[in-house]
Amino acid sequence: MSTIGTTPTVADVVAELERRYPPAWAEDWDRVGLVLGEPTAPVRLVLCVVDVVPETVAEALAAGADMIVAHHPLLLRGVSSVAPTTFKGRIVHQLIRAGVALHVAHTNADVASPGVSDALAARFGLTGLRPLQRPAPGSPAAGDDRGFGRIGELPRPMTLAELTRHAAAVLPVTSWGVRAAGDPGRMVRTLAVSGGSGDSFLGAATAAGVDAFLTADLRHHPAGEHLAADGPALIDAAHWATERPWLDDLAALLREALDVETLVSDLDTDPWTVHAAAPVVDDKEPDREG
Repeated sequence: MSTIGTTPTVADVVAELERRYPPAWAEDWDRVGLVLGEPTAPVRLVLCVVDVVPETVAEALAAGADMIVAHHPLLLRGVSSVAPTTFKGRIVHQLIRAGVALHVAHTNADVASPGVSDALAARFGLTGLRPLQRPAPGSPAAGDDRGFGRIGELPRPMTLAELTRHAAAVLPVTSWGVRAAGDPGRMVRTLAVSGGSGDSFLGAATAAGVDAFLTADLRHHPAGEHLAADGPALIDAAHWATERPWLDDLAALLREALDVETLVSDLDTDPWTVHAAAPVVDDKEPDREG
């Protein structure tokens, strides 16, 4: 329902988000939906963030936001206290005191079409998109083009080394940067992408026959075993950087549907803050004078 011409409420924003990203599409372990906020409270400004952390909360308060829409849940696991002496409790108290609502769209946004991985795929200009892993038959999210991750064709073939440099250029900048595993000269035409932690989809990438798979949080042993089994080349970027592109789509959705002002947080909430490349070692014997 359009609220153009009137000030939307928290309930209006939630209804639009749940229309695009139904909570039933979320994984069973996930915690999505409205976390804080009076449904009848007016919403004039929404801040879109990946993580609800003190820095993004401060950003919301400084901007005068009425609502935060986040990708990652603040309260993913059960808690017995939200006392202000705890990390998450302080955030809850800050938001309630300031009258700032909080809504989470997580795996229900990951599986949506368009969703988190579509925005990531767009950074690479991928065409012919299809899901990397479809929901189980009979699940609420099954159907249409929904699913986790996306597979598509690059605008032109690139070597793995070239694609890795390209990824570092088109993704949001982080100290973590971008690294790759595989033959640097391997030609990549088909690329699978998945926003966030993606090593659970290594088997799906292999089964799909793609040339490379870009995701985040790849672990040593699963990555090594995947490559030893002749799986696709791997490109590992920072978790935040692979999900930040979706915030632009989220903000546009809310602006167009509700005529509400939106801001996108560019605060890098990736926890890794320092990166040092290994020095290049010259393996030639030094010249020696007699």
